[in-house]
Amino acid sequence: MNFNQWIRQVHRWLSIVFTVGVAINIVAVVRDDFANRIGLLAGIPLALLLLSGLYLFVLPYATTWRSGQQP
Repeated sequence: MNFNQWIRQVHRWLSIVFTVGVAINIVAVVRDDFANRIGLLAGIPLALLLLSGLYLFVLPYATTWRSGQQP
């Protein structure tokens, strides 16, 4: 498994973790039991999703730039 495939797999799993974190946040808000640490359950995966998503977004442009081809 090369690095790009690894990043894609991590990005997929982070999306699952983020979805679970959002669900936990919704349950906490409905129960009026919200705390800042519960908000981090969705915030930390969201930040990691941003980084991995930006990498995956730039990847096709970087490969064409490195190969010297015109887009």
